[in-house]
Parts: sequence; structure tokens; C-alpha cells
Amino acid sequence: MSARRSGDTGAPSLRGKVAVVTGGARGLGAEAARQLAGRGATVAVLGLEPDQLAAVAAGCGPDAAWWPVDVTDEAALTAVAAAVVERFGRVDVLVVNAGIAAGGPLVLADPASFDRVVEVNLLGSVRTLRAFLAALIASRGYALQIASLAALTPMPGMAAYCASKSGVEAFAHSVAAELEHHGVGLGVAYLSWVDTDMVRGADRVARLGEQRAKLPFPFGRTYPAGPSVARLVDGIERRSRHVYAQPWIRAILVGRGVVPFAVRRVAARRAALTERAIRDAADPQATLPVGPGGAADRAAAAPPQP
Repeated sequence: MSARRSGDTGAPSLRGKVAVVTGGARGLGAEAARQLAGRGATVAVLGLEPDQLAAVAAGCGPDAAWWPVDVTDEAALTAVAAAVVERFGRVDVLVVNAGIAAGGPLVLADPASFDRVVEVNLLGSVRTLRAFLAALIASRGYALQIASLAALTPMPGMAAYCASKSGVEAFAHSVAAELEHHGVGLGVAYLSWVDTDMVRGADRVARLGEQRAKLPFPFGRTYPAGPSVARLVDGIERRSRHVYAQPWIRAILVGRGVVPFAVRRVAARRAALTERAIRDAADPQATLPVGPGGAADRAAAAPPQP
């Protein structure tokens, strides 16, 4: 496993650090776990899919470990946090990445799925940080909350996702100030569309993929996961307050006050066409959480069968 080296010490930049990654079974979380391990960290991978988690951990070195947990289950998260500290003695880095997405206009959206996106992405982030907070304070560590370009730019057909990621951003900015005197760093990561199962699943929803393909460059481009995550890990090393997986996202912050008005003018007709396509398709799966990760979350959230 290759290790990026820092300075002139010849040592991997995160050697001796323990990093926890949620949503680590696939996609961004799995790639983050691998890259953190490559820079010397001992990694704990959390998620919903045991087989996937085991495979990711196996690729992160002999000391890596994994735990299955639903980030909306605060009691389970607290127990896992205790187990991680018991095994490794500390937590230095927390990557709050677990998330799901569901598409479709509000008028047609499955209510339970819409609410679940907000619960997983926003409340799951809150509960994750809360569960590991004592360990981060003890180590004077660093947490990275994975937000999104969706926190800055509204996307018709993805209201739940945009609202949840805006909430993640606001939550992180508020708590960051609270944690400074504890020596804990808290950053927010912004990403555009990255080549993951979630994005590929969203592209298969009626007209959403077509609508995204028509977005002007660079908004419609799908970016490879490796370089995108490498920028996140660079930010972790620097304990950055803001991390941009695609550098051009930084410019959106300057004009974020006018972005919602511009999107509304440009996207209203496309939103109407998307609604019509989903309605005509009469597909009960169209507004459920997308991709294999979404399917795993639906299974985890489903009530037990008698």
C-alpha cells in the first residue's frame, strides 16, 4: 500500500493517527478509508453492509477494523464509539460521510424516503459527531463533515438532499466555533458529482440523469473519486475549515446569494418535464433512495418482520 509522505521526515503523514470513516462500505467513504490508510492512519470503517465493510477494511491494512451501524441509531453509535476507543485507545480523525439521496419532485416524492434522507444525512451527522466527541476532545482531534455543492446550489428534484446538506454545513459551522477552545478542528467538505454508486443510481432515475447531463460545465461533469478524495485527505492533514474536492466550488461561495434565483429561472421548465416523466413512468422505485447504499439503508430502516 503506497503512503504519501510529508515534509522531509520520510514518515507517512498520518502515522499513529486513528481515523473513523462512516459510510465506509462503498463510494467516497471506502476511498477515504483507503487513502487515509495509505497515509499511515489506522482506520475504523463504519457502515451498513458487513461484507463490503470487511472488504474495505481488509484493503486498509492488518490493523484496520469495521463495525456495522446505522448512523441514525444514537445508542448503537455510542456503543460503537466506545468499542473503537477500547480497541485503538483514541480517535484522532472522524470523517462524517454516511449519506443517501432520493430524487423526484416533492409533489410525487415518497414521504418516508424524503424524510429518511434528511434523517440520515443531517441527524446522522449530528449523532455521529456527538458519539465520538469525547474521544476527539481527548485527542484534540479533527472531524470533517461531508457536505456538498448541494449545500450551495439548489437542485430541483433533490430538495431533501439539498436541505440535508445545507443543514450539515450550518451545523458544522456552528459547532466548529464551540469546539475551538477544546482544541478540536471541524471542517466542511464540498463536492460536486463524483463517480460513486449513489451518483450512478441517481442518473438512472427518470429524467434526472438527463437533466444533470444538460447542466453547463463544470456543473454537469462527473469527477473521478480518487483525486476528489485525495483533496479531502489533504484537508484532513491540514485540519482545514473548508475543503473543496473540486477547486472551482470555492468560487460558488462568492455568488451563493444569487445562485437560488438563477437556478429558479433556468431550471423551472426542466423541473416540470422531470415531474411529468416520473409521473408517466409510474415507477414506485423512482423516488426511493438510490443505488446500493440506498437499498442497504432501506433494509436497515425497514421494520422487522413478525
